Amino acid sequence: MKYMGSKNRIAKHILPIMLKDRKEGQYWVEPFVGGANMIDKVEGNRIGADVNKSLIMCLEALSKEWLPPDFISREMYSDCRSRSYAGECSALIGYVGVNGSYGGRWFDGGYAGLSKTKSGGSRNYPLEAFNNVVKQMPRLKGIEFAYSDYRELSIPNNSIIYCDPPYKGTKEYREAKKSGFNSGEFFNWCRLKANQGHTVFISEYEAPNDFICVWSQQVKSSLSANGVCGGSKKSVEKLFTIK
Repeated sequence: MKYMGSKNRIAKHILPIMLKDRKEGQYWVEPFVGGANMIDKVEGNRIGADVNKSLIMCLEALSKEWLPPDFISREMYSDCRSRSYAGECSALIGYVGVNGSYGGRWFDGGYAGLSKTKSGGSRNYPLEAFNNVVKQMPRLKGIEFAYSDYRELSIPNNSIIYCDPPYKGTKEYREAKKSGFNSGEFFNWCRLKANQGHTVFISEYEAPNDFICVWSQQVKSSLSANGVCGGSKKSVEKLFTIK
């Protein structure tokens, strides 16, 4: 799914780094699974979790061959947005929240429907999203999806943990803000998990001094390191692990 901050474009670069020492049967765990654009490229035992319940309900339904709507009208988008803000959760709300929002920004980027391009053509964003999700669905089979805050997630011993948390200094994701996400607390949690025997990797722009950057690349993103959101900006994506 086209999700804000998706690592789909860089997965081919960072996955070999994270998987090179993976042992047979070892779990791959993502506490911030988002649109599942990294975990869907990993084989074997996998756990994908997120604090967004509707998102998890959507991913789980897709993994079981639920076919979402191929078009999201403005009325459907507005209805699902209102229901989400009222606290209702469902697979449909999860799907519309990501694939009906501009930039995959979960009811925050505005409705992404039919649009004219600068060249005079047109784009059907809901249909593009639908086609991408249908291609992704087979790769979601077998993933254990969990609705959980990262701090409460049950993680098998000696797992590889890949974290793609809300980036410090960028516009806060509504569900993360509701959960009370704090970057300092998060990095302390990473240290704890490493001390417990897990191998921990983190995507971020910056990290504390006891974390080492094992990969970096300049990419275009709708997020930016200076906290400004929207449009296409160049930022340096980095992958960290603990020294």
